[in-house]
Amino acid sequence: MDLKVNLGKDSYHIYIEQGILKQAHRYIAEVYHGKKIAIISDDNVFPLYGKELSESLKDYEVTQIVIPHGELSKRFDILPSLYSQLLEAHLTRSDMIIALGGGVVGDLAGFVAATYLRGVKFVQIPTSLLAQVDSSVGGKVAVDLPEGKNLVGAFKHPLLVLIDPLTLKSLDDHFIRDGMGEVIKYGCIKSARLFEILESYQSFEALYQDIDDIIYQCVDIKRDVVEKDLFDFGDRLALNFGHTIGHAIEQYYHYEHYSHGEAVGVGMVDITRISEQRGISAPGTTKRIIEALEHYGLPTHCGLKSKDLLEAISHDKKNIDNTFAFVVLNKIGESAILRHDAKMILEVEEM
Repeated sequence: MDLKVNLGKDSYHIYIEQGILKQAHRYIAEVYHGKKIAIISDDNVFPLYGKELSESLKDYEVTQIVIPHGELSKRFDILPSLYSQLLEAHLTRSDMIIALGGGVVGDLAGFVAATYLRGVKFVQIPTSLLAQVDSSVGGKVAVDLPEGKNLVGAFKHPLLVLIDPLTLKSLDDHFIRDGMGEVIKYGCIKSARLFEILESYQSFEALYQDIDDIIYQCVDIKRDVVEKDLFDFGDRLALNFGHTIGHAIEQYYHYEHYSHGEAVGVGMVDITRISEQRGISAPGTTKRIIEALEHYGLPTHCGLKSKDLLEAISHDKKNIDNTFAFVVLNKIGESAILRHDAKMILEVEEM
């Protein structure tokens, strides 16, 4: 399967194919003609796929940089060590970085590619479900500050995205749940058909027979949104459904208790409860979201008092003049923007 993100000079292809990782060199040779490549990965993913990718790229001089896995590696203060390793490898502006891993690696390596020597070429090879359906596409890269997630970032589009669904077989259930939160989000905001497919299965194991098509549908939705709104101020805001509350949950627990997709799932439920109470969302919408999340083992509440989220939400980068653009659903597959201050989340406790 092949999709093209049409962004003028920044256009790029996304290939979805089981086993494509072994053919990475063929696709990379079509878009990159330099000599050196730095692979940035983590200590979970690199032992599984790093050697295979490096051997596929034997015609290049390859440097391997492996970071500890997890959100805590996406810290701003990790950047100097990565830049130093790239300098030691004599990576120049004509060379390239490959992100091999999940969303953390993609965000971090992408930010490094955007800032090292004022920018070098970049390829995404996402290995987690969340990265394959969401974070590897669209060009948003970032690192975290102690005050919040993704507060220092850039827009850096890859030359290419290679998605191999076979890598999902090496993920434990925690990371599958993480990705399914984003998959369900896409159905909620843009595709009633996709949501109905997700409702029809009772587990990821059953869903996997259609995984290539599921990934394609999610990526196609994101491609369409990104083409219409490159810099995240219009149509692209819909992709933040569940994220304002979700990011606050992640920060409150210091990124150690809930994964991104799990927190987003809770955020989708909470914001839909509010919008349904206000008469914005069709009756029963919250119930359908809860049931879909439960099919894939995702939490639907976190037990956190909404007042405890207000401070965390105040640091969210989507806070513009103390007003947030909350993404709500008119119905499954149709989203809208509700502009309100953060205190709206206090309504969760009133139901």
